[in-house]
Amino acid sequence: MPNTASVLDLISVTKRFVAPDGVSQLTAIEQVTMNVRAGEFVAVVGPSGCGKSTILNLVSGLDRASEGRIVLNGAPVTGPNPSVGFMLQKDLLLPWRTIVSNVEFGLEARGLSAAERRERALRELKRCRLDDFANSYPYQLSGGMRQRAALARTLAIEPAIVLLDEPFSALDAQTKMILQKSFAQTIASEGITTVLITHDLLEAATMSDRILVMSERPGRIIDEIIVDLPDRDNPMARMHQPKVKQYVDRLMATLHLEEKVA
Repeated sequence: MPNTASVLDLISVTKRFVAPDGVSQLTAIEQVTMNVRAGEFVAVVGPSGCGKSTILNLVSGLDRASEGRIVLNGAPVTGPNPSVGFMLQKDLLLPWRTIVSNVEFGLEARGLSAAERRERALRELKRCRLDDFANSYPYQLSGGMRQRAALARTLAIEPAIVLLDEPFSALDAQTKMILQKSFAQTIASEGITTVLITHDLLEAATMSDRILVMSERPGRIIDEIIVDLPDRDNPMARMHQPKVKQYVDRLMATLHLEEKVA
């Protein structure tokens, strides 16, 4: 179970973008306040365009908030942070590099020796059950294997927090379930703090400790669900828990209500 120490805090965060007309402004998220505790897995769901990915971009330091504060490990986020791991829908592996070299990529800028980079990369590939494919190239791997390689690359930098922007959405159903279980086991065993953005309500309920629901744009937090289920390291086992349907039904009702109000 996660402890009470907060790794991430968003405090009254608003983000505005210049609208297509070049003059007016579009508010993506408004007055968002949330926290993520050490070792906690938080899922964020909401309608398309509500600002879920905007939150991840702000937390990672790839973008700046218009108002409010973001604090990571006690320090304000003012730019890209090397302690943040970020996984997207696409694996973004470099096709000209071997898998082990791809995993080493994030370590090169940190000044680690070649031997240390290789040792850490091989360790993560073994944990992701890809050590037999270390010298293969991305085109030689399946979609699920490439996503596992992307996970190994993310974990190799030993991040304080991992941000996931629908990393399983492009996979077929069987591969998705297998990868969800593998990822959940890795995250749980290492106690890694995680924020997942997803449109898949069942995924949110079976993988997380807590679910935050966002409104239509401008996105705000409109509901919070504590996921009181065992076996967070095994989403497939969680699927059979009666409470899962209750959580999904509540999410559907909340999102449907928000659509009616809009």
